[in-house]
Order: sequence, then C-alpha cells, then structure tokens
Amino acid sequence: MTYIYCMILDNFNGLLKYSLKTISVLLFLTGTSTLAQQTDVPPQKQSRFMDNVRFGGNIGLSFGNGFFTGMLAPSAIYDVNRYFSTGIGIIGSYTDGRNFKSAVYGPSALFFFRPYQGFRLSAEYEQLRVNQTIELTEGDIEDNFWNPALFLGAGFTTGNITAGIRYNVLFDDDDGVYGSALIPFIGVFF
Repeated sequence: MTYIYCMILDNFNGLLKYSLKTISVLLFLTGTSTLAQQTDVPPQKQSRFMDNVRFGGNIGLSFGNGFFTGMLAPSAIYDVNRYFSTGIGIIGSYTDGRNFKSAVYGPSALFFFRPYQGFRLSAEYEQLRVNQTIELTEGDIEDNFWNPALFLGAGFTTGNITAGIRYNVLFDDDDGVYGSALIPFIGVFF
C-alpha cells in the first residue's frame, strides 16, 4: 500500500510540476505578448481625409487713375503625398475703368508637383465666364463669353507662401481676360 501511495504521489508531483511549468510558460508568453502590444507597437493614427486638406488661394487688388480691379480666388487642395497635391478653386474678379466694366468668375482645377522642398511645379485649368461692358457715346457694347485657360507654372515656396510665374498655353491675342500669356503669381495655403 505504501508503494502504491508513493507511486501515485510521485506521479501527482510530476504531473503537478509539469502542469505548473506549462501554466507558467503560457502565462509568461501571454504576458510578454500583451506587454509588447502595449509598449512596443505605438497605436497607428488613422489618416483622415481632412487632415490632408489645405485652404488658401490668391487675392488681388489694383487701382489707379479712374481704374479699379479686385480679384478673389479661394482654393482647397488635397495633399496626396509629400510630392503631389490636387484641388479645386473658384475665381471671381471685378474691373471698373473709365468706359469699361467686367465681371469674371468660374471654377478651376489645380495640380501641384513638388520635386524637392522649396520648389513647386503647377498645372491649373480655368473655365471662366466673362461679362464685359464697354460704354461708348453711341451706346454700350456688351460681350459675354467663356474663356478657358491652362497655366503651366513654377514657383518657390517658403512656409505657406509660393511665388512664381505661370504661362497660359491656351492664350489668344483676342483673349478678353488676360493681357499676356506670362503671369506672375503669389499663392498662400494653410
């Protein structure tokens, strides 16, 4: 009887030691993996669409001897990555001269490429509605038309400001909006 009791006790002790070792190893692995999940792997911040959207655009004001022009062109751009951005804008301007009045408005599409920091290449397409009135003694002449423009440009960026020059590849000498195909610009985006 003592022999059977010792054999059962030895088997029980061996089983208990085996079980405790197994449980200890499982607890250690579980605890280590849980700890690793909490400290080794930082939580990933999910990118939201609006985190990559910037607002800005252009503003212009010109006046002189009997002449006034005001222009506002707000835009929103989406930074696809650190090199490419795309966006949309609205353009509106008003000109009042001695015998001339003009209202120009319409949408634009913007594409920016930044090959390296501080330099930006751009392509901008505009489709502008032009309403002009020329006042003559014989009567007013009204001219209403659509004017497309495709600008390819380059500029230097510092902070939120970009200054450069752009060229309208669709420019026509009879263009009722722009006096030249080559136009300097200053743009701001936040």
